[in-house]
Amino acid sequence: MEWHVEHMEKTIVKYVTGLSPNASGWERRNHKKYGRLTNICRQIEYDIRHGVTHEQVMAMFQKVRNDSSFSSLRKGNGSMERLGEVEEHFTKPKMSMLNW
Repeated sequence: MEWHVEHMEKTIVKYVTGLSPNASGWERRNHKKYGRLTNICRQIEYDIRHGVTHEQVMAMFQKVRNDSSFSSLRKGNGSMERLGEVEEHFTKPKMSMLNW
């Protein structure tokens, strides 16, 4: 379970950091394929299914927003918008499927 907590933290930080302006072609292709919001949320949901609690995910969002160790990350171009996007995915209530 500890691995999944670390993976969730790394995934959030990687997404909020975004792609560097001088990224190589391989990094850009890889980011385009795996670095979108959908894939990031899927990875975090996978970690939640394997032992990470919803409170740990919310705590990580708050840590990125408020902790001084992430101050350089918050200064990045568009980083807070990306954090807001992924945070919104995990805070809004899920729509239930209709049973026909």
